[in-house]
Amino acid sequence: MKGALDGRHAVITGGGSGIGAAVADALAGQGAKLTLVGRSLEKLQKKAATLKGAHVAAHVAAADVTDAAAVAAAIESGVKVHGPVAILVNNAGAAPSRKFLDTDLATWRQTLDVNMTGAFLCAQAVLPGMIAAKWGRIVNVASVVGLIGYKGIAAYVAAKHGLVGLTRALALEYADLGITVNAVCPNFTDTDMVAQAVANIRAQRGVSETEARAMLAGKNPQKRLVTPAEVASAVAWLCQPESASMNGHALPIDGGEIIS
Repeated sequence: MKGALDGRHAVITGGGSGIGAAVADALAGQGAKLTLVGRSLEKLQKKAATLKGAHVAAHVAAADVTDAAAVAAAIESGVKVHGPVAILVNNAGAAPSRKFLDTDLATWRQTLDVNMTGAFLCAQAVLPGMIAAKWGRIVNVASVVGLIGYKGIAAYVAAKHGLVGLTRALALEYADLGITVNAVCPNFTDTDMVAQAVANIRAQRGVSETEARAMLAGKNPQKRLVTPAEVASAVAWLCQPESASMNGHALPIDGGEIIS
């Protein structure tokens, strides 16, 4: 059966685990050819191995998304295998938990680099091909904190607000070229990043793992963590040809937090 994205080349950053791995499953299920990018080659290879049963294969390329040369090389390696990039999912991210006055300049810069500059570099690398094809989908995995404020993670909040702003700027700049640019903004999602947040809460407040997870889940009016598959489903929908009129949106996947 032909998928909606059959034959289209999709690049997914942070593709070895968490939301990125779930997006890989979702796009492969629609027939996309995949390039998985991330810092850990081992994680990428393990994820690619799980896709062997799919009707498309995954290419992997280890790269730090904050390194312009590494990003260019990783995407070029994918182009050599699968052809021009039609879909980019900017998922790589990091969320250090620090009070504002405890946030040093190195942490601030690194947080902005991973969450925002990485998306900038990847978009610059793939947009020429999308412009030539007059078709493209860019989906930035932002966060609910890109839409509202949170205390204790100022650098992350600033970075994700910046990513939402970049999404809107690119959406308008390329709107008449068959390219859409959108963001998804999940609430706390059950991934390794949340596991690290749980560890930080336990260290800072002396609570149990169950209590720490409940604190995070409590941000969601549904009183639960979002699943990676839920985020991936939204990403896959935004990549569909039928979603061509969805452009410049920051789609909350938050159980209703921003309206509560």
